[in-house]
Amino acid sequence: MLDWVLRGGTVVDGSGAPGFRAEVGIAGDRIAAIGDGLQGRQTLDCTGQVIAPGFIDTHSHSDLRILAEPTLPMKLLQGITLEVLGQDGISVAPVKPEERAASRQRLSGLLGDFGVAWDWSTVADYLGCLEAARPAQDVAYLAPHGALRQWVMGGGDREAGPQELAGLQQALRTALAEGACGLSTGLIYPPCCYADTAELIALGEVLAPGGEPFVVHLRSESDHLLDAAQEMVRVADQTGCAVHISHLKIAGAENWKHAESLLAIFEEAQARGRRITADQYPYAAGSTLLSAILPPWAHDGGLEPALSRLRDPRARAAMRQAMTASGSSDWDNFWRWTGPAGIVIADVPSGRHPEVVGRSLTEVAHRWSRDPVEAAFDLLLEENLGVAMISMSQDEPIVERFLTLPWASVGSDGLLGGRPHPRAFGSYPRILGRYVREKGILSLAQAVRKMTSEAARAFGFTDHGFLGQGLRANLVVFDPETVADRATFENPLQFAVGIREVMVGGELVVRGGEVTGARPGRVVRKNPVTKTPRAARKASE
Repeated sequence: MLDWVLRGGTVVDGSGAPGFRAEVGIAGDRIAAIGDGLQGRQTLDCTGQVIAPGFIDTHSHSDLRILAEPTLPMKLLQGITLEVLGQDGISVAPVKPEERAASRQRLSGLLGDFGVAWDWSTVADYLGCLEAARPAQDVAYLAPHGALRQWVMGGGDREAGPQELAGLQQALRTALAEGACGLSTGLIYPPCCYADTAELIALGEVLAPGGEPFVVHLRSESDHLLDAAQEMVRVADQTGCAVHISHLKIAGAENWKHAESLLAIFEEAQARGRRITADQYPYAAGSTLLSAILPPWAHDGGLEPALSRLRDPRARAAMRQAMTASGSSDWDNFWRWTGPAGIVIADVPSGRHPEVVGRSLTEVAHRWSRDPVEAAFDLLLEENLGVAMISMSQDEPIVERFLTLPWASVGSDGLLGGRPHPRAFGSYPRILGRYVREKGILSLAQAVRKMTSEAARAFGFTDHGFLGQGLRANLVVFDPETVADRATFENPLQFAVGIREVMVGGELVVRGGEVTGARPGRVVRKNPVTKTPRAARKASE
């Protein structure tokens, strides 16, 4: 006897094939049967609904929020059942005990704070904390390049020498052995941005034999976009590793003309057998740390040297000159893309400046009676760089063009503090509502494939992403006629609608559109272990 039978719905299995009518049977945490006439202890009437594999968030920043709020309702109510943490090369582990406080402060603008105690050091420790938190959804973790670099050679602006390259490779091998599913880097963020191509190749050599993905925020998404794409193709060519491009986009109006040239670079490499994939969020605006407006040299050495430069009038003048100079920039210059009017403060985790959250830097400057550049510098200095922003720098037709790519999956890239980008609450229903039902850019089967099996293929998740017998019972049931995002830039803290049921490991974490509180999630490891020593300790306490 099956535990559950989902009856009366249309199965869209994640393969890209059209939907079909069938019943889905669940036994324990597995999909046990797909057919007709199934019998179970409990049934779900799915008449008029779509039954699909649970959605995979390939680019999540829930690294700390999930420890404080393990159900993450804003994600479950999008149908997300697996999140990939450790993004952009700047996450929480590994970290040396003596550097925890500085890392916590530096990352607060990106990941928030949420009162979580940083009592881990290694990737294994952090994954043990995730297990002990008992999240509602499954989670996986990428080893962050910046954290590895900080561990091996500190936060300085310099190339790695031969011994340091060997140390970075060994640190990556250790992280993978402890359960990381791949490597992430953010080549606009310190200290990742200080790495040269040779360092990226050295790391790719570690990834290639096991097939783990090299997940990359490109060195440029604007003025030097094509060079940045060629750099990662070179890494793939020389190492054979799989390269996955984070949040595929083009920033700055003068760069939008390069969309087809960018795609040609990647697709020519694919035609030569290179494993190149990408993910995308369905909005024409980005979100990241406000400190990203500063030129890379301003961050040399880490948090304290950066704050010292913000106190130095001569350094501030040099930063202003770099940010406001006309013409092409040799770094991703957020200020030049939009000016202060297009940069909106999304979060100040300290809570000291609620009056600036949700306001553009132009508005903040007016409120504070200061020049916009000086207002930004002052806010960063007072908050020890712990501020998040939204950047209105992209183009809706390019968003739509990239959505049609069969090799691009979906990631929310949602920051979860303050007044976040609406993608944190709405990405997946937005695709189903706006781009499938309303605009017809994707078919329903194509959209589900991008959110499920294509994401699983890119990251090597063999137990997720497809509705098939024997696989983990992560499922979403939604109404194709009503599913939609409600979060907006003006009011982002609004849950999506139309996601009726969500199952993780055969347990209902959403029922009738309401979060149940069940927490059956697990850590998805490249190298699975039954339980880490840390998790075992927590379970026995």
